[in-house]
Amino acid sequence: MSGLPEYRWRLAPEGLATRRQLRALGLRPGGQDVAAELQRPRRRRGPLVAYLYRVDRAKPVRPMTPGRAAALAKAMAARRTCPACRRDAGYCIPRSLGLCVPCADSPPS
Repeated sequence: MSGLPEYRWRLAPEGLATRRQLRALGLRPGGQDVAAELQRPRRRRGPLVAYLYRVDRAKPVRPMTPGRAAALAKAMAARRTCPACRRDAGYCIPRSLGLCVPCADSPPS
């Protein structure tokens, strides 16, 4: 119990939205506190909780600037670059492997 209003899955009132729902509307929470929780039943390990924010207090998403776009491109390139062969894998390298698939599949030398 967090002291916030709790709603069951698909029963939240109008005017409340999750972060993803706000983003789909072109909005962001904008520093506001969580207004409520959304409980979704789960068979194992307890319920899933999503936080709800007030739509009327949400702010517009900040526009992408050239500097932010460059930083994002650099970060994504780093996630795609294999540390062993230094090639762009064309996909984000999974943390579980730590290497691109060809390097992970090859026997250690």
